[in-house]
Amino acid sequence: MDEKLKNILSQIRMLALDQGIDNISKSTICEKLNISEEYLMTLIKDEKDLVKKVLEFERDSFRTIFDEFDFEGMNAIDILMIVSKEIARRFYDVTPTISIMLKEKFPKIYQDHFQLRTDFIFKKIQINLQKGISQGIYRSDLSIELVSRLYMSRLIDLHNEQIFPSDVFSFKTLFEVMFENFVRSVATPEGLEYFETKKLSFDFGKE
Repeated sequence: MDEKLKNILSQIRMLALDQGIDNISKSTICEKLNISEEYLMTLIKDEKDLVKKVLEFERDSFRTIFDEFDFEGMNAIDILMIVSKEIARRFYDVTPTISIMLKEKFPKIYQDHFQLRTDFIFKKIQINLQKGISQGIYRSDLSIELVSRLYMSRLIDLHNEQIFPSDVFSFKTLFEVMFENFVRSVATPEGLEYFETKKLSFDFGKE
């Protein structure tokens, strides 16, 4: 995905978050982005193609976290904190409402996106747990498979509007609480001591 397309998709994403998916049309996009419909159609074939590309852009934005930071030799808690902070910063504005609308209007596209995203996160959590156990900061009696699945279920629940209404709980608040509970459930006493020291200067970023 080239940089011009990424820039346009980023702006379309923000437009959808601001105005709602149902209020976005080709003419609205072109007017707000100051581009011609002819040019837009060279990048995006139709509505379904637009949704696919925006969701692909979101997945790429998450994957780039692991390209932008050098995690080699870093301890597992630091890696988890950095990645979690970047997720909260980059996706603080993704509300459950948007996910529900996409799931209803484009079920197949959304399900494919959801599966690709969760598979990627699942593998990264497994790697982090293995690393933490080998470093003595996560408990050695953990079931990596089970704990990884529990982490994924918690992450998915954050977007459940019935459990966590978005007008009551911000994504940042929910993510912070989930993250801290997760670390406390897997850390050794040494790991927990390290985490307590690090979190004093740690901030998830935008509210």
